[in-house]
Amino acid sequence: MSNTKKKGSSVERVLQIVEVLASSQRPMSVSDLAETLEVPIPSMYRLLDQLQSLGFVQLDLPGKVMCGKRTYKLAMDLWQNSHFKTERLAILQQLSAQIGETVGIAILQDLDVVYVDRVLSDWPLQIYLPVGTHVPAWASASGKLLLTQLSDEKCERIIEKMSIHALTTNTQTNKKQLMQTIAKTRDTQVGIDNEEFIPGMVACAVMVPNNEQQAFATVFTHGPTVRKTLEELLSYVPLMREAANELSIIFNQDYR
Repeated sequence: MSNTKKKGSSVERVLQIVEVLASSQRPMSVSDLAETLEVPIPSMYRLLDQLQSLGFVQLDLPGKVMCGKRTYKLAMDLWQNSHFKTERLAILQQLSAQIGETVGIAILQDLDVVYVDRVLSDWPLQIYLPVGTHVPAWASASGKLLLTQLSDEKCERIIEKMSIHALTTNTQTNKKQLMQTIAKTRDTQVGIDNEEFIPGMVACAVMVPNNEQQAFATVFTHGPTVRKTLEELLSYVPLMREAANELSIIFNQDYR
């Protein structure tokens, strides 16, 4: 009986570690994790060693703990198999019909934007960026908007370390100018891509609210300039915000 209880307790602690790391805005020290979960530090090291060997946690350069690649993959698998996926796609499908262009949901993973949901427009001419596509944060509407969730200081440190190169003639490669663009995006709360990622493609994005917590996803739309100008896309921002608010309700409701 005691062995069964001990095993259950260990499993619960492992899941709690992943849960705390997933909800933390920054990597955590081992001592902070131990204090948060009321676990002895030696036991915490042992549990973290197991999780690290399995790929569910990893250490940054200063030795602090963050979620590992398997945790991110698990989150993406859960997202794609979620009970709420049909609701998300219904909202996106309606938005795509209203705008007449492709729409989707994007999140920030490391230094890239990842498309996690997408509904195509009905036009024969499509820009092929399927679910799972990684886009440089510095050259995308969603990326610049998601970077506004960081403090000015942290965002500037990250931009300074980024390897930024021209993807099109419109790509912002000057890091000072990029920071100014991000500052403007923070004010407007609308991300813009004016042919910065792909020539002949424009895009815009709005944040999906997350109650009192930090937002983690955007609603975006993009299309070829032969069909819509950037100004025309931006005229749909109110509709995009309505869809984002509906998605926020789904994100924050209980599973039933």
